[in-house]
Amino acid sequence: MLRKALLPAILAAVTVGLAMIAAPGTAAPAAPVRVMALGDSITGSPGCWRALLWDKLRQAGRESQVDFVGTLSPDGCGFAFDGEHEGHGGYLATNVAAQNQLPAWLSATRPDVVMMHFGTNDVWSNRSTAQILAAFDTLVAQMRASNPDMRVLVAQIIPMNPPTCAECARRVVDLNAALPAWAAARSTTRSPVRIVDQWTGFDTAADTYDGVHPNAAGDRKIADRWYPALVEALSGPPPTTSTTPTTTTSTTTTDSPPPGCTATVRVANRWPGGAQVDLVVENRGPAEIRGWTVRFTLPSGSAVAQSWNTAVTVSGVDVTARNVAWNASVPPGRSASAGLIVSGDVSGWTPSGACSVNG
Repeated sequence: MLRKALLPAILAAVTVGLAMIAAPGTAAPAAPVRVMALGDSITGSPGCWRALLWDKLRQAGRESQVDFVGTLSPDGCGFAFDGEHEGHGGYLATNVAAQNQLPAWLSATRPDVVMMHFGTNDVWSNRSTAQILAAFDTLVAQMRASNPDMRVLVAQIIPMNPPTCAECARRVVDLNAALPAWAAARSTTRSPVRIVDQWTGFDTAADTYDGVHPNAAGDRKIADRWYPALVEALSGPPPTTSTTPTTTTSTTTTDSPPPGCTATVRVANRWPGGAQVDLVVENRGPAEIRGWTVRFTLPSGSAVAQSWNTAVTVSGVDVTARNVAWNASVPPGRSASAGLIVSGDVSGWTPSGACSVNG
């Protein structure tokens, strides 16, 4: 009886072994990339942009490539999704770093990619930009201690305009303006740090329910901004670009700018005596843009008080905004963004800008 019972199992094992021998080139499915969404109540509570982001991955057939991880359970967002996360309501990045809280979360979840939207509560609590960036230094070092190949996506956080914090809007501008240079200095080929612009085009009046936390429209915008950055991160750090020797001929060519450089200049927020102006440069041409310039005109009596992600020169009311090092390259179909604070009477002003390619 025992021999008869064992015979089917032995035959099954032999069949499996033969199948493996017959197909030696068959590779096991790649393990999913483990992604941690890290932040405060904008990431959790319920953070339904995470559900929308997962749904975008599902619709693209990529959900099997990603495993969202975290010590916190998914929230209710109307449909089932992979929703573990580290969105801790009320937390400050400066406190998480000072209290050494992140290493335990990393040890429990072992992420390959961290998507970090952090700093809102720090801004609200009047932590300086320097203090927040120092905390980010600590957090990135802890991420790399957990995984030397960690890919880090850091958001320029969404705007704030709460009725109880008149200075929060400006503090967010200051933090976001400092982030690209900070990231460029910390990024490595093995462990890249990429900035994801969650600021541009986000309107606290239309996209939040309280001047701070995203509503359904805001969740959609946040998910849409995270998606391309996350898809790029799934494949790991980009390979080193190599040049291929070319044969020279007697034909003389000109390095003409690629077509399709378009600029959008819009007033994102207004207040008595000033406004926030967003610049978006889009490459609709077939070739990479390696440097751009946007020109537009201010209303009479106004001035540029502050700028980020752009080098600005002003002559009278004529503004020239050029790229900086980290957003000079704009591949086909992609865009670069920048922003300014304009002081003065800008009521009724509808700006328009012209884009050109540097060089």
